[in-house]
Amino acid sequence: MNKVILMGRLTRDPEIRYSQGEQSTAVARYTLAVDRRFVRNNGGDQQTADFINCVAFGRSAEFAEKYFRKGLKIIVTGRIQTGSYTNRDGQKVYTTDVVAEDQEFAESKNANSGSDNFGGGFTPADRPSPSAAGDGFMNIPDGIDEELPFN
Repeated sequence: MNKVILMGRLTRDPEIRYSQGEQSTAVARYTLAVDRRFVRNNGGDQQTADFINCVAFGRSAEFAEKYFRKGLKIIVTGRIQTGSYTNRDGQKVYTTDVVAEDQEFAESKNANSGSDNFGGGFTPADRPSPSAAGDGFMNIPDGIDEELPFN
């Protein structure tokens, strides 16, 4: 199985081209900056994101051209595709791209660009507050056990 799910921010506006021939097809290329889940503190100035090349075809490419802009947080579902070509210097270059099969917005249109990794465009006031004990769990009322569908 070859399945990839990514969430990240666009590093620049998508680059759109159209294939040649009778029925030209839109091809969109863009790069996603995807935060790494864990960061090692060995060097201090280490990269904390991976920059992943994505490509979309047809209607997905046209959607990317119309709505995607630099800095926008999106979710891409697709597959990894590898390839190679010979550059002008005669050297073989290997490529790895994610072919986007599904693309969607990961935050609301008016979300702050400085939002945290939780996404969704919430402000701190919108998030549920932890209990007074500060343990990060909600207070559950007494007697709720009878209403739960599982025990």
